[in-house]
Amino acid sequence: MYAIIETGGKQIKVEVGQKIYVEKLDVTAGEKYTFDKVLLVSGTATSVGVPYVQGATVVAHVEKQGKSRKIRVFKYRNKTNERKTQGHRQPYTCLVIETINA
Repeated sequence: MYAIIETGGKQIKVEVGQKIYVEKLDVTAGEKYTFDKVLLVSGTATSVGVPYVQGATVVAHVEKQGKSRKIRVFKYRNKTNERKTQGHRQPYTCLVIETINA
């Protein structure tokens, strides 16, 4: 059984027991988070939402909050001696999917 949820402007396919990394959510580690924007639920019968499946939820356990690896952004303009280096670390939330309710 799997479901497709929408979070952070992205669509993610999830299954029970799967660990996913999503855009940062306002929850603390150890809590449960419920996704109500479920686009599709597939099990014995497939339910496709228009745009969301009515009454379907996905419950996940918040494992941790963190930041991803640093990326370097280097901007350069030719012949003007203009150079600029920036770094960025994207915050994320790590979740473990517990149940899919159709």
